[in-house]
Amino acid sequence: QVQLVESGGDSVTIGGSLRLSCVTSGISLRRYCLSWFRQAPGDGREAVASLNVGGPNTFYSESVKGRFTISRDDVEKTLYLQMENVTPGDSGMYYCAYNPGWCYDYTWSRAATYTKWGQGTQVTVSS
Repeated sequence: QVQLVESGGDSVTIGGSLRLSCVTSGISLRRYCLSWFRQAPGDGREAVASLNVGGPNTFYSESVKGRFTISRDDVEKTLYLQMENVTPGDSGMYYCAYNPGWCYDYTWSRAATYTKWGQGTQVTVSS
């Protein structure tokens, strides 16, 4: 059974940095997609970044492009989100999500394509 466990959320000041982690287990496929979504109170779930495991593709939302980096440690089976120069708009609950297929530029941001989600980790950005 696929399991995703996020960690690393914290309170951080504007312009600061943070690294989120998502430990994955139970995935038997060689090619699949892992992504980060976030959700602020009262808002819908927003796709942040995506990575195709077994392939070269990464995708980013326009709001984080150039500031966030998604990566994966194959040995530790851990997905990361390195967040730089954060703003209050980056606040929210961050979720790791699993898609048992590859993501494409026209699918990666669709929450309905993901079959498993973690429990989330909270990021709060303030002055």
